[in-house]
Amino acid sequence: MDDESINRNNRHKKDCEKRIKDLKGMSRYIPNQHGAWAMLILPFLFGLAASRGELIHIPLFVCWFFIYLFSFPVLQWIKTGSSERYRKPAVVYGVILLPLLISLIWFEPALIWYGVLLLLFFMVNIYFAKTKNERALLNDIVAILLFCSFIYPVIYVGKGEDWRVVTELFLLLVLYFIGTALYVKTIIRERKNIRYHYASIIYHLVVLLFATWLKLPLFVPFLFFLIRAIWLPKLGLKAKQVGMAEIGFSMMLYVFVLFLYF
Repeated sequence: MDDESINRNNRHKKDCEKRIKDLKGMSRYIPNQHGAWAMLILPFLFGLAASRGELIHIPLFVCWFFIYLFSFPVLQWIKTGSSERYRKPAVVYGVILLPLLISLIWFEPALIWYGVLLLLFFMVNIYFAKTKNERALLNDIVAILLFCSFIYPVIYVGKGEDWRVVTELFLLLVLYFIGTALYVKTIIRERKNIRYHYASIIYHLVVLLFATWLKLPLFVPFLFFLIRAIWLPKLGLKAKQVGMAEIGFSMMLYVFVLFLYF
């Protein structure tokens, strides 16, 4: 191999190393829980469908998006104690988030009470991060309640009026995502725990009956969720595949809700 080929290979190797380093650096900024994106978006879409679309919905969702992005480095900072790694993304997202929060509260002062509620929920997440037990089911449930509660400010600013339907949709979201948390654990952290697998199946069966009681056609998507809980843990899926599949299941639920409620 001549000198030119050696130099070219060295340059290629350095370029690859630089790209890998850049990607690792970006991991400080981008949450690595793929399924969480569905929890971020679906309550907003449900709330939007149940209310009138207003311009304020745009900054509201942007603010919600950056709250999620801001929470990721903050919780990782608390968990790992690595201020060097997570200080910069926390500051970047904080600087973006602050004027968004101020402008929203300026136009809708009542949203400050929702912010207080979020802080109370977030304190639980901070506790589990600090104890390095953020994968605990209770922490997942608290996070699910937090994400799903976003349907209420979306309805409020959109001047929605049927709060009974909204609460029904909130319950469907919570029950669906808790089932998702159980099912995901049977694939990843509890994949060898047969009791956990049975608990997930029983939970999905109970939720299937409840959803069918609410509206008979909801039997269809929740039957799929039950089959998912029974069958998919046997396929040896990777975490990324599970997360991407959850986006598809979430969209299926959204389509059914649109047709049945609106």
